[in-house]
Amino acid sequence: MLRVLLVTGIIAFVSPLFAQTWSPSAAPARGATALQARPSLEQRVADLEAYVTNSPRGADMGSASSSNIAAPGPSYNAWLMTCAALVLFMTLPGLALFYGGLVRAKNVLSVLAQCLGIVGVVTILWWAVGYSLVFSRGSAFIGGLRFAFLHGVDARPNSDYSYWVSQNVFAMYQLMFAIITPALIIGAVAERMKFAAVLVFVGVWMFAVYFPIAHMVWGIDGWMNGVWNPAARVRAIDFAGGTVVHMTSGWSALVLCILLGHRLGFKKEIMAPHSVVLCMVGTGLLWVGWYGFNAGSALAPNAFTSTTLATAMASFTWAMLEYALRGKPSVLGFCSGAVGGLVVITPACGYVAPSGAVVIGIVAGIVPFFACTKLKSWLGYDDALDTFGVHAVGGTLGAFLTGFLATASVNPNLLLSVTGAPNPATQNGLAKIVGHTLWLEQLKAIGVTIVFAVVGSAIIGAVVRGLIGLRIAPEIERQGLDINEHGEEGYMTTG
Repeated sequence: MLRVLLVTGIIAFVSPLFAQTWSPSAAPARGATALQARPSLEQRVADLEAYVTNSPRGADMGSASSSNIAAPGPSYNAWLMTCAALVLFMTLPGLALFYGGLVRAKNVLSVLAQCLGIVGVVTILWWAVGYSLVFSRGSAFIGGLRFAFLHGVDARPNSDYSYWVSQNVFAMYQLMFAIITPALIIGAVAERMKFAAVLVFVGVWMFAVYFPIAHMVWGIDGWMNGVWNPAARVRAIDFAGGTVVHMTSGWSALVLCILLGHRLGFKKEIMAPHSVVLCMVGTGLLWVGWYGFNAGSALAPNAFTSTTLATAMASFTWAMLEYALRGKPSVLGFCSGAVGGLVVITPACGYVAPSGAVVIGIVAGIVPFFACTKLKSWLGYDDALDTFGVHAVGGTLGAFLTGFLATASVNPNLLLSVTGAPNPATQNGLAKIVGHTLWLEQLKAIGVTIVFAVVGSAIIGAVVRGLIGLRIAPEIERQGLDINEHGEEGYMTTG
């Protein structure tokens, strides 16, 4: 009785606040029926509980009456807008400073310009068709055009993806993932690719690689969306972007750097980072921003915990390997390990226990370390800033480890929903293979992603090279891209 009185008092206080800004009868939530009956006390309590637990509200479940709180949740919107800003913070200025510090001084502005240019290109494409192709219903491989030019993307939630977040907020949050993904590619081709070629390549690549993979993995009817699509053919898991972000960018980066060839003086001249200080600052910004990347995808605390543990462990492990093998732990090693840990934990962060995150962190500090220090030397490709070694190897590793370490005890979406109704993961069989053969489904998703990224990037790169050229002229490369491509210098040393 005391519980009912307490909840009733809260509803009586909160309901007028919602009524001032939202009219459920005028703008019902997606999936709701336009019913006018007043909600009962039981439904009002159930809706309040749904708000607290981020579960379906009555208006989304075909209730016999309207809901007093059918509007988006202010706290959920505030959190996701904060996370969207954090993910953009990862690119601007995080990735820009991280990459900018790793190149030579004569090319620092070229990296910043490429990051800024990619933000503009991807945002325009996302507004026009990108969001729709990824998150509207369509086929198992690509979405439709229902939300083209963000038509209908307003303050109402899209209950395919969230019950309490406005769809326009959700769309902007997902835009930030789309921005950083191609921006990661430029690390492999730094100091030698034309600015115009970067923009053209990224524009086409978004259609050929990113939009299809993102829909297949995250779209409500996506072919590889094992968590939310009851008809998924590949019952894989990618919590925040192991395949969608890191594998697509990392494997594409390898193809593009091979097409471009080595930098002038590769293995003959010293090409050390011009500012490890900037690199360290960028790493810190990436780490902080990554909480929006991972924890924002969860609306729950576990991803925050696992991200912290894995990243700290990987950073320490990488530097200690340097200590043991080279006698000195470098700041660059700490930075590389931290980014590697962030990458590897990304697909698993919402599904693994703290102990699993520690395991991932240790492996993330070891495998990418050898990929960057040994594999690149053995194979001879010029991955300027180790995009392939960290993001492709790390993203692939993370996707694979998720198949072994994911547990339903951390994320109930892998079992039954809180209402007791079957989850999509129950219907498509994912729940039965978690802890057993999930790694086989992860391998399937890994294979599909690699094929899309490698084949798509090879074709796009070859076409762009034939039309406008990929590489700058040798004399420009020797002088630096900053002054020749952008008419500016990062550092004024005279005057």
